Amino acid sequence: MFEFWTGATDLPVYGYLIRAVIVYVYIFLMIKVLGQRSIGAINPLDFLFGVIIGDVVGEPLSSGDLPLGGPLAAAALIAGLHLFLSFIALKTPRFRRLIEDEPIILIEHGMILHKELKKVKMTVESLLMDLRLQDAIDISEVDYAILESNGQISVIKKSQYQSLTPNDMLQQTPPKGYPTVLVQDGAIVWPNLDKVGTKGWLEEQLKRFGLKHHTDCFLMTMDEGGQIYVSPMNNRVENLNKEIFK
Repeated sequence: MFEFWTGATDLPVYGYLIRAVIVYVYIFLMIKVLGQRSIGAINPLDFLFGVIIGDVVGEPLSSGDLPLGGPLAAAALIAGLHLFLSFIALKTPRFRRLIEDEPIILIEHGMILHKELKKVKMTVESLLMDLRLQDAIDISEVDYAILESNGQISVIKKSQYQSLTPNDMLQQTPPKGYPTVLVQDGAIVWPNLDKVGTKGWLEEQLKRFGLKHHTDCFLMTMDEGGQIYVSPMNNRVENLNKEIFK
């Protein structure tokens, strides 16, 4: 009666069907517990988890003599480990950088960075194809092209080629360029800050946004036009997106 659970060398068809339903519901509940994530945001840790889970719970569906309880227990353990590592990655930027690749600039100020293309093993033809998919047919219109950690390419067009808004028709649009991350998760990104200012300068800018210390800031970026964006830890900030120059 319970051959679908304990396994049998001559497991009947209905036993495989019951196993398929159990595995489907089990994986569905597991995904709900782990939390939904965009397909494009899958990192190597998620990919590894998917491959292992698929192999563990898929074996009993093809081998009727294997019991079902063991693979389901192993899948639960793997899911718990994955949830723990994902939590560590969320709270620890250093660990997150180990499992997630940093964005790589492929085009800067309209110039293709050949060394970066070689580093990611991408041909110019592939780059141009990705640009066309982002509605950037003419490469001369591109200010920045960035290969994101999820494998997709983001394109920032030069200001004169960006879509017009009613505000743009009243004033000339300054170039924005690629925003530089200065603070992330309350920690200063020193390599980027050293290029634009000092810690004292950064703390002064944060005070103008109503933040006393960089640990109160979740994210701070600055583009090449001097436009500063600040997102605080408590999601409340004064004078958001104000124009601040060095």
